[in-house]
Amino acid sequence: MSDARTGKRFPLELPIRIHGPQQSGEHSGVTGNLSAAGVYIRADATLEVGSNVEFEIALPPEVTGAKEDVIVQCKGRVVRTDEPAGHGPKETRGVACVIDTYDFVRRS
Repeated sequence: MSDARTGKRFPLELPIRIHGPQQSGEHSGVTGNLSAAGVYIRADATLEVGSNVEFEIALPPEVTGAKEDVIVQCKGRVVRTDEPAGHGPKETRGVACVIDTYDFVRRS
């Protein structure tokens, strides 16, 4: 099996809000790693491979050097899902997404 990843991946656990297709609604989770081209997410979302997804990642001041969180709004596609990890009501599953576009959002 070949590894299709490109670019340097950073093992950052950052809060993320996922806006999936209409039927799946909004979910929250954390990033497992992040690169310019993609993100691995651990969340309670059930997303299908090939589906479009929108999400927001909050970059804290210690990562960006800014005075407050910088929000990155991303649009991408789900390229892989992993089985749920953990037990109980808040099982999380791994979701790998390609980032197609992103915008930095300034909060005023």
